[in-house]
Amino acid sequence: MSRDVPIRVSERAGRRCASSGAPWEPVVGYSRAVRSGSWIAVGGTVGLNADGSYPSTAGEQARRALTIIRAAVAALGGRLEQTVRTRIYVRDMAAWEEIGAVHGEFFGEIRPATTLLEVSRFIDERMLVEIEADVVVA
Repeated sequence: MSRDVPIRVSERAGRRCASSGAPWEPVVGYSRAVRSGSWIAVGGTVGLNADGSYPSTAGEQARRALTIIRAAVAALGGRLEQTVRTRIYVRDMAAWEEIGAVHGEFFGEIRPATTLLEVSRFIDERMLVEIEADVVVA
């Protein structure tokens, strides 16, 4: 797990929940990732740095988001190699190749089912990409 992605795990409603400390988690009432049995669902993850800033490019934001996802999955006892699906939301489809290349760095050999969609906006105008993942722990 990356040292700059502090993940806290707690038990909630009979499930293990991982928090990445994003400011929206307590406000909206969600967890970064939830494990129920062998299933880990990772909610929409953006490339927010530990200091609250965002990397300047969509590719760098995707790399940071996937690093956070990897840390959350590991904290819940899973491995990125067990990912079966990702969903990628982009603010500008013109950045799909840059984002896709980073996704390929993490998942090139894994090849999860993946969807890439353009959305009109995110909560914060500095956000360029948001990624979700579903993981099945064998």
